[in-house]
Amino acid sequence: MGIDFQGRVAIVTGAGGGLGRQHALALAQRGAKVLVNDLGGAVDGSGGTVTAAQAVVDEIRAAGGEALANGASVTDFAAVEAMVQQAIDAWGRVDILVNNAGILRDKSFAKMDMADFRLVVDVHLMGAANCCKAVWPHMVAQQYGRIVMTTSSTGLYGNFGQANYGAAKLAQVGLMQTLAIEGAKYNIHVNALAPTAATRMTEGLMPQEVLDALKPEAVVPAMLVLAHESAPSRTILCAGAGTFEAAHITLTQGIHLGIGADVPEQLAARLAEVTERAGDQVPQSGAAQGTNEVGRALAARA
Repeated sequence: MGIDFQGRVAIVTGAGGGLGRQHALALAQRGAKVLVNDLGGAVDGSGGTVTAAQAVVDEIRAAGGEALANGASVTDFAAVEAMVQQAIDAWGRVDILVNNAGILRDKSFAKMDMADFRLVVDVHLMGAANCCKAVWPHMVAQQYGRIVMTTSSTGLYGNFGQANYGAAKLAQVGLMQTLAIEGAKYNIHVNALAPTAATRMTEGLMPQEVLDALKPEAVVPAMLVLAHESAPSRTILCAGAGTFEAAHITLTQGIHLGIGADVPEQLAARLAEVTERAGDQVPQSGAAQGTNEVGRALAARA
């Protein structure tokens, strides 16, 4: 196989079922040793048992692979640190982290309890941050790492009834952008995957014909590419039903209006020019915005 993971150690969170299970099985099939993490709770995050993770471990071992089960909640940093240490103790390193754990507490924002908003953010965003923080020193020390965030079209583009989920998922992209910059000198590549897949979370939300097309395993190739040693960095791959796309956060060329009492009126009148996509860029860092703005201001003075 061209994309193989022989000698690599991977941690996949939320891997007791659905997409995470497919990720874990695929990595193991291609040679990785896999720590299968899953809290074993319900879709809304309640409950917990290591049974689901152990079942995936049993599948991997039955196929001749190496795997360990872990039932830590990604919201518990001490438990996450212990999870990473479990992999280190067993296999001596951690090369790959796939942040896949997540829950749903869907409601329109008007009806949403803020406790449900916070919990979804805690699991998706803080859970990913906790896992990244726990593997980071090991990846720095070994001068190698591949981290895959699981974002969502809801985070990138919005979706009714999922303000909490969307906020958390786009926040993962922000985390990815900075970690990729900070990790570059250590050969740590960080990317994001936006999957469309039929899982426990999507049951009842789509017609059966659509669900049949959105098999979780159809997303896995994108994860394998982002987790491999040849992976890019700071890439947002979208995947579903065997189709693959890329999403970009871009910056338009904009216009310089300067400072003055009538600038609000000028901006309103010329807003179409500001939002014009021709010549837009994918910034290499947040500094690109300020560079563009100051550059245009200085040019206007010349």
